[in-house]
Amino acid sequence: MWNVLLSFSGLVALIQLICLPFFPESPPYLMLQKEDKAGCLKAMKQLWGEGNYHTEFDDMMKEKAVTRGTKIMNVLEVLKEPSVYPQLGTMLLLLLSLQLCGLSATANLQESIIPYVSLGVAMSELISIIFCSSIIERLGRKVLLRGGYLIMASLLAALTVTLSLQDWYFWMPYCSLCLIILFAVVFAVGP
Repeated sequence: MWNVLLSFSGLVALIQLICLPFFPESPPYLMLQKEDKAGCLKAMKQLWGEGNYHTEFDDMMKEKAVTRGTKIMNVLEVLKEPSVYPQLGTMLLLLLSLQLCGLSATANLQESIIPYVSLGVAMSELISIIFCSSIIERLGRKVLLRGGYLIMASLLAALTVTLSLQDWYFWMPYCSLCLIILFAVVFAVGP
């Protein structure tokens, strides 16, 4: 019943995808990245209700003034910065732990190639995260989440079909493998 179990996570992603448009962008994102003061205040009121948010707004303005002079670093510059090593270690630990979730085993492949599949999934996730860090500020988190959940739901539906048809066609496990790798990539870029 693996296909039913995998479909359940697709259902959760679909619920989140449906709910996401009803939430506003984050106020700091609107203020610091988009420089939309009116949108920031509107998002604050939508998230926290009616009230006086001048203190929070002033804090964001101070943060904007402080970050105005800082240089935005690219991925390689960030990797060379020792202060990010704890966060980088945490990210790598999460990537490695995802390999133990059993997704590679669901493709019903020969045991001899499963380690290579796990390595391929981990490498594709790492590349996706590096790619995502370069586009997140341009597209915004909401776009990446919405698109990511929509594509992940579609991939899980297709994976359910390929898992159900594995006994009919000899090449179907490889289709499942491709869908698993695509799922990992989309998960790393989106959610």
